[in-house]
Amino acid sequence: MAVNKPQSEGARLDNFWMPFTANRQYKTTPRLLARAEGMYYTDVEGNPVLDSTAGLWCCNAGHSRQQITDAVSKQIKELDYAPTFQMGHPLPFELAERLAELAPADLNRVFFTNSGSESADTALKIALAYQRARGHANRTMFIGREQGYHGTCFGGISVGGMVNNRKAFNSQLLPSVAHLPHTLDIERNAFSKGLPEHGIERAEVLEQLIALHGAENIAAVMVEPMSGSGGVILPPKGYLKRLREITSKHDILLIFDEVITGFGRVGDAFASQRWDVTPDIITTAKALTNGAIPMGAVLVSDRIYDACMNAAPEDTIELFHGYTYSGHPVAAAAALASLDVYRDENLFERARQLETEWEEALHSLDNLPNVIDVRNTGLIAGIQFAPSTEGIGKRGYDIFTRCFYDGLLVRASGDIIAMSPPLIMESKHIDQMVSTLERAIKQAI
Repeated sequence: MAVNKPQSEGARLDNFWMPFTANRQYKTTPRLLARAEGMYYTDVEGNPVLDSTAGLWCCNAGHSRQQITDAVSKQIKELDYAPTFQMGHPLPFELAERLAELAPADLNRVFFTNSGSESADTALKIALAYQRARGHANRTMFIGREQGYHGTCFGGISVGGMVNNRKAFNSQLLPSVAHLPHTLDIERNAFSKGLPEHGIERAEVLEQLIALHGAENIAAVMVEPMSGSGGVILPPKGYLKRLREITSKHDILLIFDEVITGFGRVGDAFASQRWDVTPDIITTAKALTNGAIPMGAVLVSDRIYDACMNAAPEDTIELFHGYTYSGHPVAAAAALASLDVYRDENLFERARQLETEWEEALHSLDNLPNVIDVRNTGLIAGIQFAPSTEGIGKRGYDIFTRCFYDGLLVRASGDIIAMSPPLIMESKHIDQMVSTLERAIKQAI
């Protein structure tokens, strides 16, 4: 695929300050997508681009699904917007019921947001509200994890452990936060197929942090079951269960950020179910609406909800928190339609069925030049490269751009290529992804 620079893009591109993008670099050679259907994007020049990232971890059922499009179109004609402050409309109640049916154990209460970032901050505020409601107002500290990503609001970047997201705002972050070590261990776990064998002992650091800071001061531990934006960092076998055991022992809430892993990505509705660990709160977004309309949701246990309700008189607001678009009718319609597609096409089960084929195909790249790790779980893969002599991240970006101009969209995170294809993919798509990656890796700097 040739690099075709769109005409007159100077006037069209300058005003948009793009997120998580090297703006000046991008605008010299922009990559512009114009349409999408199924497994493919089409760029502005009419070239097909196979999507191996489900957009940005969100289009799990593929692109431009008619069922979702019809639901959104119908809803926006009937009710474009309605408030949910002291008012309501039917769809978020229906959606909350559907999510409670999908969620593990007693996570039956749902607070709607508009993004993963808002879901993360909402979960943190609910954790504080719960501790206060049960008479533990001193429990205000949070424990996150290195390389963790919980969005870009101040609470999320405080508890998150992405260095570049934090350092420019360090003086304004939440004051009472500690971090567990991340679980990436290439020396012992390189080229693991599925969850790695080594590293459960890193969960024991939580006991040390609790001893240092005092369980009576800690509100919650927040982690991603699988760290996506940090570079596809997988939990070692038994690690998540050990976190659950430790938090339960010390009466500390456990929050799973499932914005990436939710809705089939690892072969079940939620990673907590696939790996048999039930947290107290789950945050979601992205695939909730198949990426069609921004929406997030926080799934909360009955115990937490009941404590907040019982601590306030019945005629008063129990939680002073919310968003103008919480439970937006059009977003709710998109989410309900997405859940229907996931169910009707058995897409969560399909992810498990494809997992072995996906794993074997990606690990065919193990011995290529500069590949130092390939790791996978569900329909996720991370391919890590040794940095080039030109600097950290240069090789990853080079492979990313080579793939794009050869008709494949991947995601570069430093020197890691992350892949998370739509769950509707077929064997032919896997073959194209791997062959295109192989060419790019061999040609890269």
